[in-house]
Amino acid sequence: MRIRSSHSRPGPRPRQRTQALAAVAAISLLATATTACDSTPAAPSSSGTDTTLALSILGTPNSFDPAQLIEGQQTYVWDSIYDTLLLQDNKGVLRPGAAQSWAYSKDGRTLTLKIRQDMKFSSGDAVDANAVKATLERIRSTPGQSQLSLASVSSVEAPDASTVRIKLEQPDASLLAALSTSPGVIGDPKTMADKSSTLNPVGSGPYTLDTKATVNGSVYVLKRRDDYWNKKAYPFKTVKIRVITDPTASANALKAGETNAGTVDVSQVPAIKAAGFEITHVQATAGAFLVLADRAGTKLKPLGDLRVRKAVNMAFDRQKIVTQVLRGSGKATDQLFNPQSGAYDETLNKLYPYDVDGAKKLLAEAGYPNGFSVTMPSLVFTKSFEPIFTQALADIGIKVTWEPVPAQQTTTAVASGKYPMFLLVEGLSNDAVMTRSFYTPSGFRNVFRSTDPKLTGLLGRAARELDPAKASGIYREINAFGVENAWLAPVFYIGTDWATKKGITYLGDGSSTMATIRQFGVAGSAQRSGG
Repeated sequence: MRIRSSHSRPGPRPRQRTQALAAVAAISLLATATTACDSTPAAPSSSGTDTTLALSILGTPNSFDPAQLIEGQQTYVWDSIYDTLLLQDNKGVLRPGAAQSWAYSKDGRTLTLKIRQDMKFSSGDAVDANAVKATLERIRSTPGQSQLSLASVSSVEAPDASTVRIKLEQPDASLLAALSTSPGVIGDPKTMADKSSTLNPVGSGPYTLDTKATVNGSVYVLKRRDDYWNKKAYPFKTVKIRVITDPTASANALKAGETNAGTVDVSQVPAIKAAGFEITHVQATAGAFLVLADRAGTKLKPLGDLRVRKAVNMAFDRQKIVTQVLRGSGKATDQLFNPQSGAYDETLNKLYPYDVDGAKKLLAEAGYPNGFSVTMPSLVFTKSFEPIFTQALADIGIKVTWEPVPAQQTTTAVASGKYPMFLLVEGLSNDAVMTRSFYTPSGFRNVFRSTDPKLTGLLGRAARELDPAKASGIYREINAFGVENAWLAPVFYIGTDWATKKGITYLGDGSSTMATIRQFGVAGSAQRSGG
């Protein structure tokens, strides 16, 4: 894409740039999506026992039913109410949660978890293996975002009150990471299927929902439980989470003292600093990825030719987009995975330099000297970036028509197979989740069920590899396969600036993108590397 100097054709118009920046702020709000021994993770010490954490999120939690939880910033609420079997610390490392230890069988087809014996639901009932079994079975049998993560599970057993055995159809090393997010929550068997659980959940997590102070869709007030097993990891006695969809309104809430932590647009950072807030910059929390989904060319023939997919990758002046459109709050990329992850390989970013003439030459060699036309879905979080992508593709001869899709139909539209190409702007996740979503034949983002013998072998190795260090090497190979075969055209990561008031510290660095209260600590307190 050409973002031109004053001596060439105009770059993005001010209105387009402003819209894109607004989208960046909104997406930043949205994104921020072996055997273990017993070592309890912890945030800063509880010297701030009377401190209140007040932050804003973009989206309203759709439900607190354990089978209907949605990840993203809504996780700040439900992750405070529910325990998960495993935890992700702020470096993305898996730690014991409700399961104090876990181990795979030699064949990788049985995962055994030992459940802590000192946990209780907010109702006072004990948390045991039967509750874990009941929750996993409900998630497996109920359509929802978490169901796919448990697709490899064949059965769940609870041979005694503290032991859970998960039987698998085939080895699935990604299951551990899944059990630290929504598929790993523990619901109360007595109430989780009731309608009451959608707004008044019974959980075993560090906080309970104050239903009298909570206004659904507006503000969620959480009160810390004094009897929680891992209380030190949560130094805030009260957490108030406001739903504020407008980035400007979110910044104003910080200045007015209505919130004391939140993400802010890069243009507002100086003013927020001047108001006494500390700013912590995270380079990548979300990304813009053009998915070249129809790799067999069944619906759009040109995409079946690798030369065409490579040409699309060469159409974007990635660094200028980051500099001029994102105002430097982000990072140019040719790859999909989190730059803090083991799968990321900086050398892959050299594979597709910005080269309009070279892209046109590849299209001509593939039999498309005049380019071609494509229709893509216009989604709620892509709309403001669409002019940038339209211009870049037009520069090499590809004409894009954007078809409006209502927000509530986003998931259906992407998964329908109607669109051979589509733009995603969404939060990053761990290597296992990104691989499952974009590269497995059943992955939600692999809508045309693309496959390849080499990739199939890599996916099988990744599923069987239980050593995280060795798995990272396999995910790096999967990443290289995706880039070299141009399954996507990643363009940029979106950064996030966290503002925190004096006395509160943001502990994340982007290694883990899970939205959890454990990302926040009390400034000046002693802290350990967990939580």
